[in-house]
Amino acid sequence: MARRLRFNGTNSGNGGCPALHEDLGTGEWIVQGKPLTEPEDLCQLQHFHDGEIAVVVPPELLVDFGPKEVTRVPKIIDLDDFSRLFKTFEHSAWRLETRRGYASDRKEETYREFVEKGTVTWDLDDAWCRNMRAQTSAGKRVGRVRIVDNPPTTGQLYLLDNAKRNSATGEDMRNLWRADAERLQLPAEDFWIFDSRFIALLHFDEDDTLLNVELITEPAEVLRYAQVRDAALHHSSPFEEFAAQVAATEK
Repeated sequence: MARRLRFNGTNSGNGGCPALHEDLGTGEWIVQGKPLTEPEDLCQLQHFHDGEIAVVVPPELLVDFGPKEVTRVPKIIDLDDFSRLFKTFEHSAWRLETRRGYASDRKEETYREFVEKGTVTWDLDDAWCRNMRAQTSAGKRVGRVRIVDNPPTTGQLYLLDNAKRNSATGEDMRNLWRADAERLQLPAEDFWIFDSRFIALLHFDEDDTLLNVELITEPAEVLRYAQVRDAALHHSSPFEEFAAQVAATEK
């Protein structure tokens, strides 16, 4: 079975080697670099066996992107603390949404309305909308990229309609086909990145219920999620254009 690898970072300005990848299944690390080949150098290596190779990487690669703990202990915050982040962030809040549906959406009356009518009359004056208008009116940037299957699930179509509500409050709403997200090797993770400084990673169970929120502040990890954000933004489409694509495929 193929390893499930995650790109963690590179010090190369043009995206080449050296780089570090993490095996999400075993916890092992894969170091990418130039091979050490000179016999005079190889003979100095200790505990080196046939079939093994040595690679050369600059020390900053390991300092910047290597694990800081053998076993990372997640920092879990409660939902009240998570909610406060949307009032206290300083300049930007951005989310990647990757699931095929959310249990919290399916509990809403608007979800039943969408299933029955295909559209929703959105409340633009609830607590979320009032706060988002206040934040974006203050010049702060809020946005999301939502990953969509082909064909979209009911939950994804519901959120595509829901984007009208988000957009009305000043959020930059965009979408990306799942095939493109997989081609870009975007992680199948839901997260918010606040002020390009810390991550709120959302953990769900198999029924799409939010279990907890993990706060990540380690700079190398934050950088990795920022790179994911930039790639998703670059390749995604504004929700109006994406909705038109979806409508065209349904005809």
